[in-house]
Amino acid sequence: MPVQTLRTLSSKALIALAVSLTVPFVIPAPVQADGLAGAYLAGRAATYESDFSAQAEYYTRALVRDPSNPVLMENVVFAQLAQGQIKQAIPVAQRLWQMELRSQAANMVMIADFAQRGAFVDILSRDLSIRDIHPLVDGLLTAWAHMGEGAVSAAMQSFDTLAKDQNLRPYVLYHQALALASVGDYKGAEEMFAADGEQLTRLSRQSVLARLQILSQLGENEKALEVLNGAFGTAFDPAIADIRSRLVAGEPLGFSIASTPVEGIAEVFFTMGSALNGQQPGDYVLMYARMAAALNPSHVDAVLLSAELLDDLGRFPLSIATYKKVPRDHPDYYAAEMGRAEALRRSAKPDASAEVLNQLAETYPDLPQVHISLGDLLRQQEDYAGAVKAYDKALALTPEDASSRWFLYYARGICHERLDIWDKAEADFRASLALEPDRPQVLNYLGYSLVEKRKNLDEALDMIERAVAARPDSGYIVDSLGWVLYRLGRYDEAVGHMERAVELMPVDPVVNDHLGDVFWAVGRKREAEFQWKRALSFIRAGEGDGEADPDRIRRKLEVGLDVVLAEEGAEPLKVANGG
Repeated sequence: MPVQTLRTLSSKALIALAVSLTVPFVIPAPVQADGLAGAYLAGRAATYESDFSAQAEYYTRALVRDPSNPVLMENVVFAQLAQGQIKQAIPVAQRLWQMELRSQAANMVMIADFAQRGAFVDILSRDLSIRDIHPLVDGLLTAWAHMGEGAVSAAMQSFDTLAKDQNLRPYVLYHQALALASVGDYKGAEEMFAADGEQLTRLSRQSVLARLQILSQLGENEKALEVLNGAFGTAFDPAIADIRSRLVAGEPLGFSIASTPVEGIAEVFFTMGSALNGQQPGDYVLMYARMAAALNPSHVDAVLLSAELLDDLGRFPLSIATYKKVPRDHPDYYAAEMGRAEALRRSAKPDASAEVLNQLAETYPDLPQVHISLGDLLRQQEDYAGAVKAYDKALALTPEDASSRWFLYYARGICHERLDIWDKAEADFRASLALEPDRPQVLNYLGYSLVEKRKNLDEALDMIERAVAARPDSGYIVDSLGWVLYRLGRYDEAVGHMERAVELMPVDPVVNDHLGDVFWAVGRKREAEFQWKRALSFIRAGEGDGEADPDRIRRKLEVGLDVVLAEEGAEPLKVANGG
């Protein structure tokens, strides 16, 4: 199975570790009143919002008034660490150590301080009963600290002892291979990779890159190409493409994953953070990513992981600033700019996001994903004509056998439908279904559109029934089924589906409006009026909702659906079969 194109992957072994993970935060101390209380409460509010800058500021203010409060110290250290400001966190972390209190954040910061100063003996001499971080991290830190002391044999012994735990073994062997490579024993490092049934190679994107570098240092560029193609397939990524071209040219790759003990320690934190990503809260994982980036500023994967976590936490300005740390001339600049564009979009800055993507499209004109992302952005901003152009380019660049083509046709079809170019929209939807016949969202969109246009209603019903079978809990799709039954005059059958759709999407104006029409059709006129009023209440002031036209709904409340249909020149309802 090829390594995914995500930045990192975790495995079952580390999931087991994540489940058992405990965070040794300090015991809360009573908060004093007066000025302290306000700063403390403001800090707590900032904590809930993951506003690390405000968190650091307010807890620092509170700490000035209560300098021995361990909770305040813990929170200051964490907030500074989450921002990547290790130096600012060190003085407070030192005070927690002097008080001999357990604090995982402080322990991590102190490790960073020791590693950056080359004080490996301090890492080795720490009391793990209160200075612990996690069994895997602590064990790997000990081994890499021995490497820092020049005691390679002691380091190998530490790795061997730690590897006896089967849950930890793959990650330990990976770091042992890195340690061997860091002292030039590339043969020994490759033997560890090769002997473990490729498991080490598949730990993460970083482990693949490490093995490629090791093989290249051994003069085995052809073997490295096999590993690269097996891991990443034909997926185009500028960084991977750069490595591939260098290997093809016979150029040796330098070993840079963990060329020094400090970089090895950085990789320890990145390994743990990558494995816990998705298993533990984002702000907790962020500590590991920030540690890795602080100890090894050239560790772009750690920078990207930090930025992604900040984006997920809604800290968009900090995420954007972190993405911008990746140099323009770095092969992963593309990945950073794609991430920055997404963070800008999520922070309600679509114009800035589009600018980033347009610049990327100039730099990487043959990269489909840039055009896809630009098309998605423009479609969301209802610039359907611009989106069509972007999707046209993406389709032209996407191989015929690529799995993503169905989505590109589907997305472009939506744009064509919104532009009222139905022949092209229908052609796109049918092209999408030709590639993926059972995609529920495509079946639903095409089926619903046919219903609205009163074309091929039997085919539309079949499409929507297949979509409902695949996604029975999708309110939009269930609504489509009820609506096509209504259009076919099968009102009684439509009622149950429309009621279910409203259960699934109780505040959607379109669905409530549809239920009102169905109720009216079966003679339940008071209930119809109630649903229309609900639909009106869910439409924002000054905004229409395409299908849920507030003026039309008000007219239905005034004169009834039959009159409105007559005024529109539409076919009248069939004889109601309800009372």
